[in-house]
Amino acid sequence: YVNSTLSQAEVSARMARVLAGEIKLLYLAPERFDLGRTAERLRALGVTRLAVDEAHCISEWGHDFRPSYLRVKDVRKQLGNPPTVALTATATPEVRDDIARQLELQDPQVVITGFDRTNLSYHVMPAKNDAAKDATLVDLLREHLSTQGDGVAIVYASTRKTVERIAGMLTKAKLPALAYHAGLDDEHRADVQDAFMAERQRVIVATNAFGMGIDKPNVRLVVHHAMPGTLEAYYQEAGRAGRDRQPATAILLHAYPDRFTHEFFIKGALPEREVVTAVYAALQRLADAQGLVDADAAAIAASVGGKLKVGDREVESALRILARAGAVARADASHNQAFVRLLATPERIKAELDESRDGLALALLRSLWKRSRGEFHRGAVADLDAVPPGVGGAMGAMQLLDALQSRQFVVWRRLGEGLTLSEAARPLSEWPVDWDGLERRRRAELRKLEMVQQYAYTKFCRRGFVLRYFGDPAAKPRCDNCDNCLGIKHEAREVAATGRGPRTRAGRAARGAETASAQGTATDAPLTREEIARFDALKVMRSELAKDEEVHAYVIFPDRALRGIAKANPGSYAQLGQVSGVGPARLERYGRAVLECLRDVQY
Repeated sequence: YVNSTLSQAEVSARMARVLAGEIKLLYLAPERFDLGRTAERLRALGVTRLAVDEAHCISEWGHDFRPSYLRVKDVRKQLGNPPTVALTATATPEVRDDIARQLELQDPQVVITGFDRTNLSYHVMPAKNDAAKDATLVDLLREHLSTQGDGVAIVYASTRKTVERIAGMLTKAKLPALAYHAGLDDEHRADVQDAFMAERQRVIVATNAFGMGIDKPNVRLVVHHAMPGTLEAYYQEAGRAGRDRQPATAILLHAYPDRFTHEFFIKGALPEREVVTAVYAALQRLADAQGLVDADAAAIAASVGGKLKVGDREVESALRILARAGAVARADASHNQAFVRLLATPERIKAELDESRDGLALALLRSLWKRSRGEFHRGAVADLDAVPPGVGGAMGAMQLLDALQSRQFVVWRRLGEGLTLSEAARPLSEWPVDWDGLERRRRAELRKLEMVQQYAYTKFCRRGFVLRYFGDPAAKPRCDNCDNCLGIKHEAREVAATGRGPRTRAGRAARGAETASAQGTATDAPLTREEIARFDALKVMRSELAKDEEVHAYVIFPDRALRGIAKANPGSYAQLGQVSGVGPARLERYGRAVLECLRDVQY
């Protein structure tokens, strides 16, 4: 394998062995092909098979989308289009189709080995708060450890802080548990994993960082302390249980407010357009004459100002979006990065640059054009360490750029360490931000979250629900091995919450949602597929109205009101007026638009 854990000398040594024909199987991250001439060198060697693991990452509808995977189809072409196999453990029919489309596979053979784990028993236990979840978890583990002589248990939690808290709580309850998350140093993490695998400790509390590559056969119990954000993630993590094909149990401790934590993270990871626009405006205000921004995410968030409240997480996500569009560049002292903009037309380049005299300059321009993905005339960030051979590395590239700039073929400047605006005066509207793609991904993530809630609330077979979600033909009406099919009704425990709880924005949102949930409002129930379609259409309508009136979307209708309208599906002003959150003023002002929107929804 070649990855970022290796030194440059180790990478060079391993690639030398590959090119010498000594290596038959090479593991690479897709990002590796963004550097230098990796694909070209491997093509010269002759690649006989390309295997794409975790292929759901290719699809924006997958549960772990990574933009770098979108470039795998280009890598495939650069390798000479070798026979290709795409592999994933969790892909819906929609994701499978998207994988084939993104890789440009022609009439691919699709093999589905089946998602069903018949030895697993699925249960959902309702809980009103974390205190109730903790009490239920203690009971579950005590019973498990006393009845399963050789079995071990995994408890999944959503954040590092929660993992540490639960592990401490269990240990105090005389149920010793280890904490595992990505924040541990390598040595400590390895010690925790070894202790669990050797069964010196029978309970581990972990984030989703635990599990990849773990194949312990006798995990008898997997408990999710909080609802995951997707059914793909839940099924993958629940599937750590019963690898020896012996009976095992997967339990979800569910509280309705869990969804609000995920909504907070989705909002942070996929910020709305007005947030990205506000962050860009703040960067323009903070940038110096050279475009350098000497501010961290917190300072940028504070600089946004106005009524819009933007958090550090949203700023970081907005910066990534702006960087992908080329509007912002992040550089450090270990890289030679520059902003280069092409001034000359192709016709002028052909007329004034000669291959025999200006060969290196032409090679550099071709390389920059290719890497800019057609945006060279508008300006692009270039890694000068990845220039074509013969140019003379970064220093040689800079000398060539100076010469080209003196002849007004390009303008360029080296990027300083930190955050830099590529062109501080250029409006955001002129940068190629994929707003439609961003909105599609946000909606897709929210739909996935809605499906997890539907799983938690379904009165029918849970196994069948999951298998139908993945398009598995083995789905049946009953399994006789989940709480619903067994006729088991888990009641929510009454346990008083203690302490002030989390002080984060997500925590405040969850506490507010918990209060609403306790009141039993009708909008708390998960949306059906038809209701989701209506909800999405109503949000589009709301965005258009908010844009026309130049107000925030929630001023038109809050999300809770839209959910109520989507569930009620009113056909008249009178019925619409009965929905909570509408009111006489909104009914008069927006009633017609809402009713027309509902009539036009396509299912």
